[in-house]
Amino acid sequence: MVTLNRIYTRTGDDGTTRLATGDPISKTSPRVAAYGTVDELNSVIGVARLHSGQNDRIDAALGRIQNELFDLGADLATPSEPAPKWEALRIVDAQVERLESEIDVMNESLKPLDSFILPGGSALAAHLHLARTVARRAEREAVGMIEAGHAATPAALRYLNRLSDWLFVAARRANANGADDVKWVPGATR
Repeated sequence: MVTLNRIYTRTGDDGTTRLATGDPISKTSPRVAAYGTVDELNSVIGVARLHSGQNDRIDAALGRIQNELFDLGADLATPSEPAPKWEALRIVDAQVERLESEIDVMNESLKPLDSFILPGGSALAAHLHLARTVARRAEREAVGMIEAGHAATPAALRYLNRLSDWLFVAARRANANGADDVKWVPGATR
């Protein structure tokens, strides 16, 4: 378990932070941007949970996802080269597969899509759509991290990709199983 006795350390006052390995890195590094966006996503999901009301299933799944996002942040904050001196916490395929299974179950009761969906409907759905867009940005940041020469585990990227899909389907479920979805009407205001 992590113990935090002091919140401020002053070590980041020079524009650097430390990776899980203890190595210093610029706060503008693509790696820091990726796990920072995962942290932002976790916060957005926390706000969404304020609106989960009596939807115990979605709320419980979001709570689990918040914990997994800390795992994902640890994964992204731990370079694979050089190998850390401990077993690094990594996202595993089973976590991705769980998201896929839950997407399939949630999607079974939804009406087929006949238009693009605008973020909105219920408060929970709107916040889940916001979380979906932050998840997509986190995924782009993780890809950018790789393109900048920082390694990431394939499962971490797959997790972010599936999570944004999960959040989309959960938003539709939060909108009375899609009945209250706000649909895009192309050219409606011309």
